[in-house]
Amino acid sequence: MDILYIGNDSFHSTSYHRAMALKRLGHRVTLINPKTLLRSGLVRKLHFRTGYKLLQRQVTNFLKKRINVGNPDLIWVNGGELLGRKSLQVLKALRTPIVLYNNDDPTGTRDGRRFDSLRKALPYYDLCVVRLEKEEDELLKYGVRQVLRVYMSYDEEVHKPFDHPSEIPAQFISDVAFIGTWMRHEKRDEFLLKLIRAGIPVSIWGARWPKSPHWDALKAHYRGGALSGRDYVAAIQGAKICIGMLSHGNRDLHTRRSVETTYAGGLLCAQRTAVHLGMYEENQEAVFWDDVDECIGICRRLLADDKQREHIRKAGYDKVRTLKVGNEDICTAILKRLNF
Repeated sequence: MDILYIGNDSFHSTSYHRAMALKRLGHRVTLINPKTLLRSGLVRKLHFRTGYKLLQRQVTNFLKKRINVGNPDLIWVNGGELLGRKSLQVLKALRTPIVLYNNDDPTGTRDGRRFDSLRKALPYYDLCVVRLEKEEDELLKYGVRQVLRVYMSYDEEVHKPFDHPSEIPAQFISDVAFIGTWMRHEKRDEFLLKLIRAGIPVSIWGARWPKSPHWDALKAHYRGGALSGRDYVAAIQGAKICIGMLSHGNRDLHTRRSVETTYAGGLLCAQRTAVHLGMYEENQEAVFWDDVDECIGICRRLLADDKQREHIRKAGYDKVRTLKVGNEDICTAILKRLNF
């Protein structure tokens, strides 16, 4: 099948990984990236905050110049925040089904006006694929025709664990790891600081942590910036315990870390939610907490019990593979819904 794929073509982006999964499934994928119109950080911030309204003419012209690729069987839009109503009208002229895959929170309020243009374009999509947390009624009021709710996904190739722990570079070995971005108002820094003050040996990787007001207390535990590729897998597999946090502003009940961690061979220690409890058997395949004090207790117990820790890690590793939440699995489910 010929698929026109509109998304980020950066080698380390989840959008690119999903396009490659479609290729592994045997489809011919033509990838175009309208985000190349955002040439600088200042320009990106401006358009993010104004919902990309000022960019719509450029995006529409960009698509007109690049969609002359024959007659695709399907148009796959990944993310879609740059594409407004007129952009979708241009795509509709190709007279082929259009699917939107967005695992963010396009109808939420955390990111201000970021998704203004996307929301106006929703009625033009034949199928909107969203993460499991989203309520269909919330999307249908924007004129969405059809909704498919899915788990967040890992990538079968990108997140494959190392064959043997000895292959993991020493700089990625840790006791308790948190891999993620510092986010204003989410209080991740306060949570990790409480773990540290309780004597939990925490290692932190991720972007923007020097912006934290608690940076002076955290910097001794900071191991480096955002991770990707084999470094990301190494930090997960090289940790005895991996802390998984949600973005409450994004209304998360699970994240990509919820499946990438266990697939890459890590032990998931995350906030207790209905979705997490539906994915893993608690204390057998993953461990969960309601607050920082419970997390401290779990970390102390598991760091002192190698046998139990390894049992949970292996069980989580086995379980995530039965959930069918790899990129290839999710792509197959989407194509099946569209009768391909």
